[in-house]
Amino acid sequence: MLRNLSRPIRVVLRWQLMATAALALIAGAWGGGHGALSAVLGGAVSMLSGVASAVVAALGRAKSPEGALFAVLRAEAVKIGLIVILLWLVLAMYRDVVVLVFLGSFLLTVVIFAMAFFVREY
Repeated sequence: MLRNLSRPIRVVLRWQLMATAALALIAGAWGGGHGALSAVLGGAVSMLSGVASAVVAALGRAKSPEGALFAVLRAEAVKIGLIVILLWLVLAMYRDVVVLVFLGSFLLTVVIFAMAFFVREY
């Protein structure tokens, strides 16, 4: 399924994965297992919502400018909705979450996802 996504999205997902792994190692050394897991969960929230958004955008084959705008807005709505749900789930279910690490990892991977705009298609 990931092969069907555009090159910029695949590149940015790799960057997010590497950043999440690095943060998990740092947080693991600093805060133990809960710190590492919190970093992984923060990155996972961003990566999962980004993949869902990209899939929804790819499925919306628009034939007009209005259709393209609607497809982009629908993809963003899916992304934001999934972010809210996943953030809530982690914070509600994982009692030992290291909130600073979790949110820091999430925010870093969100910024990295925004850099897909700068990755060339070829």
